[in-house]
Amino acid sequence: MNHEVNTLTAFSESLVKAVAKAGESTVLVNGRRRMPASGIVYAPDLILTADHAVERDEDISVMLANGMTTSATIAGRDPGNDLVLLRLDKTTTTPAEKADHDARVGQLVLALGRPSAEGIEASLGIISAVGGAVRTGRGGLLERYLRTDAIPFPGFSGGPLIDAEGRVVGLNTSGLAHGAAITIPALFAWSDAEILAKHGYIKRGYLGIRSQQVELSPDLIKTLGREQEAGLLLVSVERGSAAEAGGLIVGDILVAIEGQSVIDHDELMVHLNGETVGKPISIQVLRGGQPLTVTVTVGERK
Repeated sequence: MNHEVNTLTAFSESLVKAVAKAGESTVLVNGRRRMPASGIVYAPDLILTADHAVERDEDISVMLANGMTTSATIAGRDPGNDLVLLRLDKTTTTPAEKADHDARVGQLVLALGRPSAEGIEASLGIISAVGGAVRTGRGGLLERYLRTDAIPFPGFSGGPLIDAEGRVVGLNTSGLAHGAAITIPALFAWSDAEILAKHGYIKRGYLGIRSQQVELSPDLIKTLGREQEAGLLLVSVERGSAAEAGGLIVGDILVAIEGQSVIDHDELMVHLNGETVGKPISIQVLRGGQPLTVTVTVGERK
């Protein structure tokens, strides 16, 4: 019995240490009229938080773990993925440690927040699902997301989800899935933050087409030469767009980009990430029942 008690005590102490470690890099963000949100120290002078929790562009303040309050300005926004990067004014703090592993279903995690001056708050749970890609309610496409059964207390949006070692697994937000709490994996949140720090916004590719998913007939699947049950029928092509310049026309069925199958609009959006802007990509279509490959230089979504 004593051994069991000692084991539980040791486990409890390890969680306390994990919260204390990550808590040093969890801040309070005051950027809206109602309750403040939380944020994560991404770099010594940069705070990553949820975009929906920063409603104004000026008069933003951040309270650090030591109780010091400082003003901040917006370094960049990505409304589509509900992320905003804030730059601290004349002060620095300790960056959070990002986990070096992918999140796994069943993994023990803690959601942290600093919604008031009273200090850090925590909620224990496990990762219950790993999903994606999913279209967000803010016009973006999240390549991957996490769901947990940790309770997202008020003011936790923008705060970290951490592992048992106090390393950040992701950023929690209620601003993407119509109010439901999900977590943006740290890999994607950190990647976004790096781009925001350099450019202030996230580039997204644009073809200039409207499409609808259609099933491929057995004859078309045979012609295509692979098992692919659906593609995207182009119902309009914008004049002067990248798609028109590349030779795409209404009636084409888009079936692949760079040799990778595309069966719905979400998969298309995954391929049109910021790295493709201004670059030529190969697009395979079915035209008149026959496969055809065209090269399109991707435009930028405005």
